[in-house]
Amino acid sequence: MRKKTRPPSVAQRGKAQHAKAATGRRRAPDPVAAVPARPPSPGQGKRGEDGHLAYLLRQAQAATRLSLERALASTGFTHPQFVVLTMLKAYPGLSGADCARVALLTPQTVNVIIGNLERDGAIRRAPHPVHGRVLQWRLTRRGLALLAKARRQATTHERRLAGGLKPRELVTIRRWLARLAADLHGA
Repeated sequence: MRKKTRPPSVAQRGKAQHAKAATGRRRAPDPVAAVPARPPSPGQGKRGEDGHLAYLLRQAQAATRLSLERALASTGFTHPQFVVLTMLKAYPGLSGADCARVALLTPQTVNVIIGNLERDGAIRRAPHPVHGRVLQWRLTRRGLALLAKARRQATTHERRLAGGLKPRELVTIRRWLARLAADLHGA
């Protein structure tokens, strides 16, 4: 029985022709070069404990955000909308610019989110008492109810993140992450 082989790729043919032209004879294509490398799964290799700390933080953040987006899907909120509502509840009266800073979003994104939330009756604006051109944003009763619904999904998600951690370990991680953000903020 004859084994089926794939025809060489354009790159492989090019390498073989180059090798033949250089040496005057044809070389067999390198079998290792023909097989594309597969990246390791999260948690393995450089994507695991051997990885660079900054990369591991980014990888964890991306996985966390995707997971939270999925959890919030049933509420109709996106992660950025949820963050904006959360920050406005924690810090009532933020301006759009301040909200963008604490939510880690661009001012343009926050302006769109604020416009949609205001249209939906979740937030209301009031002029700043000193700086008349600055608008301050506050959650309405509807906004608080919508946030409570989304918060239930987010709390379930947070429990999953903290699963297996002892309370003391969780405190240590929270302190480390907060300190890291504060230390690197001005760097």
